[in-house]
Amino acid sequence: MLAQGVVIHEGKVLLVRQKVKRGDIVWNYPGGGVEDGETFEQACVREVMEETGYTVKIIKSLFQSKEKQTFLCERISGTLSIEDDEDILDVRWIDLKDNRYFDDVSRPVVEMVFKTMEVV
Repeated sequence: MLAQGVVIHEGKVLLVRQKVKRGDIVWNYPGGGVEDGETFEQACVREVMEETGYTVKIIKSLFQSKEKQTFLCERISGTLSIEDDEDILDVRWIDLKDNRYFDDVSRPVVEMVFKTMEVV
């Protein structure tokens, strides 16, 4: 099971550049596996902190299935940093309109954010 957070701040979204299981390197929303005893929400908050250095609070659910949940989050505190993780290569605030960083998986999530938050 996976949980991920879409953190929006001042027209930008927080993305991590990471190696994924299929071997590719992609820009993605911070997130990861749900540990034993955790809810999807708890896993989302923990994973965003571990991968980016930010404490966040969940605003709303954007997507949910049996195996994955994606949440819209608000940054509360912290400083941008990369944990000592061989899978995380970079962490950046990316302009929501900069299509170079989004693929067929991540772009529909940003479009959901546009519709629900009227960010544009």
